[in-house]
Amino acid sequence: MKLLVDSSSSLLLSLLLAQLPLFTSAKPLRYPVHNDFDKLTNQTKHLLKLTQDLLKEHSLDTEIENHRFKSLPSMGNRATDLSSLELKPTLSQLHADLRSFEHHFDWLHRISQKHKHSSIPKLMEIIHQIKILMNSLQRQMGRVEAHRHPFPNPSMPPHPAFHWEVAQSSIELLQQFRLFCDWATRAFLTLKSKVPA
Repeated sequence: MKLLVDSSSSLLLSLLLAQLPLFTSAKPLRYPVHNDFDKLTNQTKHLLKLTQDLLKEHSLDTEIENHRFKSLPSMGNRATDLSSLELKPTLSQLHADLRSFEHHFDWLHRISQKHKHSSIPKLMEIIHQIKILMNSLQRQMGRVEAHRHPFPNPSMPPHPAFHWEVAQSSIELLQQFRLFCDWATRAFLTLKSKVPA
């Protein structure tokens, strides 16, 4: 009887070992990369809308000079630059720029609280959505093994003493962030078209 059990076990083990090449040669499941870029694009579009809505509330008759934030990312990109974008470097740069904007918005939130500015709830929503976008972007960077740029803490301007200066700082930051969101949306759409389905 013991011999019968041993031979049954051996037969079962042999069958399992025979199937092993089938399991190891099966193709790994591919993650739908296009869905990632759709998500990144939609999150960025949402941030763009929030930024535009808040800018409408800050409408002033005078032109705002962009000079308060020396450490904001340079937004000198052109539509013609889209064709030359590469996946990993672009994701890394967008991540670095987004982190910089996050620090600037945190600064603006602190001074807005000090001056009891009326835009605080919408400003907090923008900061919250930036963090969500950063998490999605970091996950995508991990999937494609894009590295993170070292991030020195940006130098911030001195705290504004007057409510008017807070409004000017808000407008300048929102205008620059609107440009970033517009560029990032286009970049994500372009990268999606370059990634194989």
